[in-house]
Amino acid sequence: MRTLRIAAPRPDLQAACIVLLPGAWQEPEDFLRAGFDRAIALRALALELVLVAPEQRHLGDRDWLVALQRSVLQPARAAGRVLWLGGISLGGFMALRCAARYPDLADGLCLLAPYLGNRLVAAEVAAQGGLRSWEAGDPGEEDDERLVWRYLQGLGTPPPALFLGLGSEDRFAAVHRLLAEALPAGNTLILPGGHDWPVWRQLWDNFLDRYAAAPMQPPAPSRPA
Repeated sequence: MRTLRIAAPRPDLQAACIVLLPGAWQEPEDFLRAGFDRAIALRALALELVLVAPEQRHLGDRDWLVALQRSVLQPARAAGRVLWLGGISLGGFMALRCAARYPDLADGLCLLAPYLGNRLVAAEVAAQGGLRSWEAGDPGEEDDERLVWRYLQGLGTPPPALFLGLGSEDRFAAVHRLLAEALPAGNTLILPGGHDWPVWRQLWDNFLDRYAAAPMQPPAPSRPA
């Protein structure tokens, strides 16, 4: 698993951390080329950017889930830092798959035009009247698509902060809207454009202004049993 860490421009041992996963055929450096790090620096945020790319050979066996949890997410949580998890397109799906397996690790999710699995599952959700009324059943650990939708359906109370951003002409827009209908008002932002970096960068700017500039309080330390 390849990891790039961009330190917070405003030094702070308790700086929040956001872990982002790239989409298919993308690499961590694409976030830098699009200026995701510069957007943080311009706002002088106490926010560390961690860009992670699981190796292709590990995607099929799900070893990347354990590796991401052990090497990136758990250390940030153990340090008591606010932790965001997210990604673009397939990276958004991978972030959700990780959140479904480790639901207590992330304080927030930043999903930019996320792939949400095959359209058969989305069509099933729509046919049953939406995510709130969908009957997920017991998908088992191998059915990633149903696990992700079931996780989204059962987000806790209060749920982790969630930002869903998409372009109005995104090829996954119809499925995104199916998710947006089940989210609280204000959690979704739709901008003109398609499934591409200019839109994702604008969404990132909005995310930083809306959430990261006023970060959540760090999680309370766990008490011994």
